[in-house]
Amino acid sequence: MPTPSPGLPFAAGVGLRAPHVREVLARRPAVAWLEVHSENYFADGGTALAALDRLRADYPVSLHGVGLSLGSTDPLDRSHVAKLKRLAARVEPGLVSEHLCWSGAGGRHFNDLLPLPYTEEALDHVCARVARVQDLLGREIAIENVSAYVAFAGASIPEWEFVAAVVRRTGCRLLLDVNNVYVNAVNFGFDADAYIAAMPPAAVAELHLAGFTATGDCLVDTHGAPVAPPVWDLYARTLARLGPRPTLVEWDTDLPAFDVLESEARKAARILEAHDAIAR
Repeated sequence: MPTPSPGLPFAAGVGLRAPHVREVLARRPAVAWLEVHSENYFADGGTALAALDRLRADYPVSLHGVGLSLGSTDPLDRSHVAKLKRLAARVEPGLVSEHLCWSGAGGRHFNDLLPLPYTEEALDHVCARVARVQDLLGREIAIENVSAYVAFAGASIPEWEFVAAVVRRTGCRLLLDVNNVYVNAVNFGFDADAYIAAMPPAAVAELHLAGFTATGDCLVDTHGAPVAPPVWDLYARTLARLGPRPTLVEWDTDLPAFDVLESEARKAARILEAHDAIAR
């Protein structure tokens, strides 16, 4: 039986990327918690892991994976899972999460988080994979909904029903990316609020916010811009429905100064605090 996650503060955190590590170590900014990409810390030792150890002494940490390829039909990478388990034992994170996607086939790895075909066959497959990963780790994980720009013609299950079904069938948690919901709602013409309403509230362990780029044809989840006003609005409505949740601001490309990320986190914190007051 997987061990439940200890959880994260019901506050706004920031995704920590390598260019900001030295600054965060030096001045210990007043952010509530940090999230790092798990794979960046798989080495057995080294300066990156030493820095994470120091930061973990002062901040709650979430481990967010980008390479496990939960939806792939290739055999599960047991070495990857073992490294993640070792890292989690060392860091004692508030949450371990991965994307509900595939990123490799035939032994080749693609540098993208690709959407699943939303079919009964794919649902059975990914549920078995999530359950297996949780068993191997000895702890529950959270799965994240991903952004997409194309859909499989044979899809028979709406995305939101597919995501909710994985959570219900495996007992995993949900990392609900509000920006990805908005991006996909625009790209595929569905109701973002209906998507949020379909999520099992008790399973939502974390929310993500990020910036997108409008290309003219679609929205692209670039993580390279401030959170857009309609995503802030959807975030507020999500909190009104779910209640306060640990919230992370992600920024991965065209990385700004860290104080820009702090400013975005403060915006999230103000919305969180307003809805915490409403909830109480």
